[in-house]
Amino acid sequence: MKNVKLSHRKIRHQRLRKKITGNSQVPRLVVFRSNKHIYAQIIDDTQGKTLIATTDLSKPKKVGKITKIEKSFQAGENLAKAAIKKNIKKVVFDRAGYHFHGRVKSLAEGARKGGLLF
Repeated sequence: MKNVKLSHRKIRHQRLRKKITGNSQVPRLVVFRSNKHIYAQIIDDTQGKTLIATTDLSKPKKVGKITKIEKSFQAGENLAKAAIKKNIKKVVFDRAGYHFHGRVKSLAEGARKGGLLF
């Protein structure tokens, strides 16, 4: 079952990547979601370089028990702050074949609240 889900996600990602590319003016924000954590990168596809990367492994603002969705939101905010410091305001969102709900949606909302446009 796991291999089927993974292969379907990879097919969806390939279909998305045909349409989505990032350049130096508008880089690509790509998300990777594991069972425990979420990772995000801002990539310039013309140079093939990662400009900024973040994860939910950084220290949370809230003390106590925090959900994965809240961690994703904070990771999105942190990514947006780092992008604004590097003078990146507009990005193209690449959900990497994941459905746009839950932690992926939360990361996107955090990045939008932090000041990124997409």
